[in-house]
Amino acid sequence: MTDAGSVGGPVADGDAGEAEGHRPRVVVLADDLIWATRLAGIVRATRAVPVAARRQEDVPIASAGAAGAVVDLTSRAYDGVAMVTELVSAGVPVICVAQHDDPDLRRRALAAGADRVLSYRALHERGAALLAGWPGPASGMQPDGTA
Repeated sequence: MTDAGSVGGPVADGDAGEAEGHRPRVVVLADDLIWATRLAGIVRATRAVPVAARRQEDVPIASAGAAGAVVDLTSRAYDGVAMVTELVSAGVPVICVAQHDDPDLRRRALAAGADRVLSYRALHERGAALLAGWPGPASGMQPDGTA
């Protein structure tokens, strides 16, 4: 993922054949560059435009007009559950990504309003399929929001 030069700007997108203005914007909140790049790629594969946010301060700017947000819960730069609460309060649907072996964090994110909490592995292996049709119901999801 490349930095678009300003917080909340679209992440560089190689598809020049389709106007970005007609595609939904999805915030990718992740402070780790590798995961931010992977998450942006998955968002891009769903035909949405990923918008980078790396810190709590970036979220209000990046989320303006966003159709949704993908939040990495394991950040050191922000409190992931607090970011879920903030985004959901602003009317932005949220999907989170977290370690599969942290059920408490996953439960807290769902309680804060996340639509789903996916493991890194599930998102890496089936990300675009799991996010297809989101925001809204998507196949492959359990009733508790996990993959």
